[in-house]
Amino acid sequence: MNNTFSMELFEEAPIIGIMRGLPAEHTAIIAENYFQSGLTCMEITMNSAGATENIAMLTKAYAGRLNIGAGTVCSMHDLEMALKANARFIVTPIINEEVIKTCVNEKIPIFPGAYTPSEIYKAWHLGATMVKVFPATTLGPGYIKEVLAPLNYVKLLPTGGIGLHNFTSYLSAGAKGVGLGIHLFPADIIHNNDWTALKKVFTLFKETYVNHLK
Repeated sequence: MNNTFSMELFEEAPIIGIMRGLPAEHTAIIAENYFQSGLTCMEITMNSAGATENIAMLTKAYAGRLNIGAGTVCSMHDLEMALKANARFIVTPIINEEVIKTCVNEKIPIFPGAYTPSEIYKAWHLGATMVKVFPATTLGPGYIKEVLAPLNYVKLLPTGGIGLHNFTSYLSAGAKGVGLGIHLFPADIIHNNDWTALKKVFTLFKETYVNHLK
């Protein structure tokens, strides 16, 4: 299987938007606003309604324009379903060696979840593209900096409890990207079908990242 994940797209805005449990019928309009705002990577979790159908739809509709991946991939069954849907990258909350090795062999970018330095080291040496530091909620940017002192060659992607107020702090600490869920996809805005407001949220994240680079 060809690896069609675009690192160039990821680096334009190293934010992975995590769509978990959102109404499946809203996926298309959310993705369009996401794309128009300048964000580039979106993950649909496998425990969301219509996950595989929506992954397949978006990878086809946004080929070359958005990286669409599958999240919460915990088993080989999950992985097989995600790859059948043409997910361009795989994210896990745990270390499943078989899942990681299969992705490496198939040349599919894999971001496995790890918490401790030992887990992070293990995930990286199993072939992780980046290691998802999860949950990052109570760890903070300082943890990323401390882990990278001895493991400076590892690419980290902290996820969990990260929002507009602190995501650039993780990048400044050395993270290669961040994963964002509820703070990027506010439930009240989506429930009210307020797509103008949602696009403003997306745009604010992109603008904050651009300003961070200055």
